[in-house]
Amino acid sequence: VGELVRDTFRGVEVRWRRQRHKKEENDGDSEEYFTLEFPQADRPAVVPDYLEHVTRTALEIQRRNTQLDIYRKTSHGYWDSTPFHHPSTFESLALDPRLRARLLEDLGAFVRGQKLYHRLGRAWKRGYLLHGPPGTGKTSLIAAIANHLHYNVYDLELTDVTDNAELKLLLMNTTRKSIVVIEDIDCSFGLANRGNVPEGPPADHTTTTTTTNSSDETPAPSKLTLSGLLNFSDGLWSGCTEERIFIFTTNFKERLDPALLRPGRMDMHILLSYCSFVVVKKLAENYLDGASPETHPELFKELEDVVRGIHSVTPAMVAEVFLGHQNDFPDVALAAVIDAFKKSVNANKKANNVAPLITLSN
Repeated sequence: VGELVRDTFRGVEVRWRRQRHKKEENDGDSEEYFTLEFPQADRPAVVPDYLEHVTRTALEIQRRNTQLDIYRKTSHGYWDSTPFHHPSTFESLALDPRLRARLLEDLGAFVRGQKLYHRLGRAWKRGYLLHGPPGTGKTSLIAAIANHLHYNVYDLELTDVTDNAELKLLLMNTTRKSIVVIEDIDCSFGLANRGNVPEGPPADHTTTTTTTNSSDETPAPSKLTLSGLLNFSDGLWSGCTEERIFIFTTNFKERLDPALLRPGRMDMHILLSYCSFVVVKKLAENYLDGASPETHPELFKELEDVVRGIHSVTPAMVAEVFLGHQNDFPDVALAAVIDAFKKSVNANKKANNVAPLITLSN
């Protein structure tokens, strides 16, 4: 009792004093509370902004101390959750430092952007498209974003959605501070780029997938449409819950309809491509304890030279080589990765199918 805690808010010093109060005169029980003290002249700077700041901070601490969950669709419009324990973080992710910095800056601006979004008359949401070859870390990046923001994940398989109405219901049943993920959207959603559709009568752009009728096990055609998906990501109902992120992934960005790609639906396009030396070096640091250009200068120099000329090896391939040499010395593992790069370029030359040069995101 009497403990004093000082704090400063916008240049104003405030003090929290711990107090104790007996509930009744003859009752031994008492309750503890804090009183907030500050100069009367500073009241406009403290009330209500400081109290709102304290409330938000307390809620954020409470939220970050709770278990993250990942949700999957069960019956119509409902989600089932399980604890989310994916270990991927921005610190462990093999990502180009420029891309990492750009993405972290964008995520930070989004989290802090409530007043800006409201002032601009926009729903407080953000959309990301992760695209690139298989094995380049799209799923790991999603997990890193979830762990960084401490947002729950809603993993949505569009092939399980019956129609537009169910898609809307699923959206309404997500919570704020969450990430809605639709992976491999070009595969799970049977819609071609409308710019590639031959001339003729207009199509309804309905998915060709089927769902199962639980009563008679008869497959029923899905009635999910492109219009329904567009409204899901950027229609009136997309703002029914605030502070939410949509993440779409694809191996083939060119297959997606331009209407899906525009800002407001997919605000930031992030290319995750083949290995650069920076990515390989980070993987080596993660998988080979103590391995670095300082400890193995010649091998890392050779690795840098060979990586510079090859654009067909994914981070997943390199990670698998390192994983297979966990019981070997680092120089053996590094030599194996160098050999894998050389074999890859020789194979591509024979197939006359060398992959294109890496480019950074949007």
